Amino acid sequence: MDTNAAPDAPGPPPEDGADLGRWALAQFPIAIAVYDRDNRLVTANDEMVRLSGLDRAGLVGRRLDELLPVPPFEEFARIGDEVLRTGRAVRADNYFVSPGDGRERAWASFFTPVKDADGRTRGLSLAALDVTAEYRARQRLALVNDAGARIGTTLDMDRTAAELAESTVGRFADFVAVDLLPDGPGSDGETGRPGAGEAVELRRTARRWAVPEDPSTPAPAPLNDTYRCPPHSPPALALATGKAARHRGDEPAVRSWAEDTPALPPAVRDRGVGSLLTVPLAAHDTVSGLALFVRHPDTEPFDDHDLLLAEEITARAAVCVENARRYARERAVALTLQRSLLPARLPGHAAVEVTSRYLPATAQAGIGGDWYDVIPLSGARVALVVGDVVGHGLQASATMGRLRAAVRTLADIDLPPDELLTHLDDLVVQLSQDRAAQARDGDAGDEAGETDASCLYAVYDPVSRRLVAASADHPPPVLVTPDGTARFLELPAGPPLGVGGLPFEALELEVPEGSLIALYTDGLVEGNGAGSGEEGARLLRRTLSGPVGGLERACDDVLATLLPERPADDVALLLARTRALDAERVGSWELTDHPASVADARKRVTAQLAAWGLDELAFTTELVVSELVTNAIRHAAPPIRLRLIRDSALICEVSDGSSTSPRMRRARAFDEGGRGLLLVAQLCRRWGTRFTAGGKTIWAEQPLPAAA
Repeated sequence: MDTNAAPDAPGPPPEDGADLGRWALAQFPIAIAVYDRDNRLVTANDEMVRLSGLDRAGLVGRRLDELLPVPPFEEFARIGDEVLRTGRAVRADNYFVSPGDGRERAWASFFTPVKDADGRTRGLSLAALDVTAEYRARQRLALVNDAGARIGTTLDMDRTAAELAESTVGRFADFVAVDLLPDGPGSDGETGRPGAGEAVELRRTARRWAVPEDPSTPAPAPLNDTYRCPPHSPPALALATGKAARHRGDEPAVRSWAEDTPALPPAVRDRGVGSLLTVPLAAHDTVSGLALFVRHPDTEPFDDHDLLLAEEITARAAVCVENARRYARERAVALTLQRSLLPARLPGHAAVEVTSRYLPATAQAGIGGDWYDVIPLSGARVALVVGDVVGHGLQASATMGRLRAAVRTLADIDLPPDELLTHLDDLVVQLSQDRAAQARDGDAGDEAGETDASCLYAVYDPVSRRLVAASADHPPPVLVTPDGTARFLELPAGPPLGVGGLPFEALELEVPEGSLIALYTDGLVEGNGAGSGEEGARLLRRTLSGPVGGLERACDDVLATLLPERPADDVALLLARTRALDAERVGSWELTDHPASVADARKRVTAQLAAWGLDELAFTTELVVSELVTNAIRHAAPPIRLRLIRDSALICEVSDGSSTSPRMRRARAFDEGGRGLLLVAQLCRRWGTRFTAGGKTIWAEQPLPAAA
């Protein structure tokens, strides 16, 4: 035989067709073996011999479980016995390492009975088909589907990064890490990619191992620590180009980078890097970070299909990360806006001791429109306000700011609570009409629609110890008397703000000195772990019952009891402990409508100021009292009352029975009057008028001397 003949040169013709059959069986690329009635090997082709790792002589006469007494060969022997017994073919799908190949592969094994002409089973044949490509394609598809379901369940960047690592480690890579750019997009702004040849700073956000960490190896750097990547390292190149890359572990650039990079924990470096994928998290032309996928040398290296799979999964995560980043920015803007619209600090006031808490809702719910305020009023009184704008986001915060500004403006003109809510209701109606008009013009965007809001406005007078409150569909306040009895104030029911046309009514009552008043929004008692609104209200009353110590501690106790978790809705809580001005700090006199009462009023005021040690204010106060009492005698009606209040300022009040309001004007050169209120305005820090059920009160406020 000519051994130098060309491979395709025709050889001698076969003796018969049996030769062709034997040759075809031996050379067939699918592993085939034939077993006798006792399930012992009779013959096998070359591919089966190669995969077994034994020579042909060592195979003949052996059962499958005698080749390697471990799964799946024990299972194969059992299947062979079943086929020989039943005469029915069986298919088995397994993923294992064949002894002669040394690689983990997927196999479809077909056990087929071999029957004689009479249909009796005389043996069986085994054909093992390598279906690794199909198996891995199914695995990739399942991984993509699973990752799509698990990644992006929240609007939290760190959680999304952790979900990317959790869904790919073990099934796809031995080690997965996700690093985000710590300060948002990169240097070029438009694409969000760092410049070529630049070192990159990354924040390690998530990492996962396929096997538990060895306690003996050094601990990795904590999560959220930042590290720098050299300019030409694989991560820096991937971020600069914005393209995913596949690397072998023996590449010089990979070896030099992997030796001491903080990107790879010590346990990963010790086992070695067999192959590496660097995949940027790119979405909306912005690169927000990088995903690292590592396989150790004893694992099959990544191929091009794996690179495409990593790109697809990472692209989904990148969109979620970028959405979370944008949402975090918008939420920070809304939260900053809302906090800027809330009081930076509550003012100290002689009428009440106050403290407050505001808790924004969860990130998923967004910033809401809850607000509160403490407004000093004339006559040493104080207004306590809590409100809630329905909805979340920038629009709710902006509307809340407009309502708070409107309440402060209306409070400045000393409107009673029910009248103030009426004017506030008109404002909300106007806002809704403006948005409806914008919606018709196509300019409203997300701002179209009605505005729903609630508000509770209460005024406390420390001289009379009376509280006047009105509600616009807001939860009732809790009043805790000094003996520890807590009850909800049954305010007259009022409609929500924005309904329009319906009246508001006020409740007036006297409260003991040292009582606690709790104002809050519905997020405190509805849901949030407190159950229904009624259950939450009962829990709030029980929590506030009993002696109340420090207000700060009381606020913390209420929140800890009613909000064991992060609230699903915004929560505002305002606690106020009432004080009273004793009689020694108030001077009050009834005056007649005779002109001689002016001189009598000046004497009484001078004597009272001397008793308080405020003699240096006597001259100014006499002028103010003379003007106000004279105006009341000339232009108003009895009864006329003069009152001095020594608080953080000296307050002078003249009340009469007329509802006409004075106005300040500039007198002309030859006018005999018209200069009085102008003089009062020049001598006092501020002045104003408030109307009462029986008339009006004109007041003027002077600062106390520094020594006082």
